[in-house]
Order: sequence, then structure tokens, then C-alpha cells
Amino acid sequence: MATELRASHFDELYGLEFLEATADKVRARVVVEQHHKQHMGLVHGGVYAAIAESIASVGTWLGVKDDGMAAMGMNNNTTFLRPITEGTIHAEATPLHRGRTTWVWDVEIANDEGKRVALSRMTIAVRPAA
Repeated sequence: MATELRASHFDELYGLEFLEATADKVRARVVVEQHHKQHMGLVHGGVYAAIAESIASVGTWLGVKDDGMAAMGMNNNTTFLRPITEGTIHAEATPLHRGRTTWVWDVEIANDEGKRVALSRMTIAVRPAA
């Protein structure tokens, strides 16, 4: 990993683990546990949305931090394709646009078999660090 990262306190709550993190690609995973599931036994969609926002925000931050800028989620559009009930959630984010005030990322989320389970398009705001 280009920069050693620790998950934020929120990300620690659901078990996000960074595998690779640069301004060009971020990969992470979450091992599915009972607390990730909604009442039907499927991983809650909010888990996928949280993963997407976290990894796209981190990738953007890595690309703008040296310029004194911060990155924060601005828009999260996550489409759910198939459920996960066990195993590991695998996510990979790649930037589509790197602007002065926004970055846009595609995030693919897959199961252990490599099948897509969700797709996210994330817009991350870039603002001066406080």
C-alpha cells in the first residue's frame, strides 16, 4: 500500500480492512458477520454504501492532501445487484474524474466468487482542509 491506512472509527465498527490505497485505486474488504445483516439475513445495503463512500473518500484524500485539501462524500449512488449472506465483501474503487472541487469514482463490490453484488458511483467533494 502506498500509504499505510487505518480505518476510521466508523469503518472499524463494521470491519473495513484496506488492502491497497492510492489515488489511482483503493481496494478493501469486510468479512460478513451477523451484525451486517438485515432481518431477511442479507447484508444490509447501507454496508455497501458505507464501504463505497469510505474507500472513494480515502482515494481522493490521498490525491489532494499534499495540496492542503480535504475530501468528503458529496453523492452516493449505490445499485444492489445480488445479495450476500456470508463470506467476504470485496470492493475496488477507481477514479473516473479528478477535478479541482470534485472527484468521481466507480466502486465495484463483489462476493467471494468475484460476482458483482453492487455498483456505486461516488462523487467526493474537495475542499480546503480546516
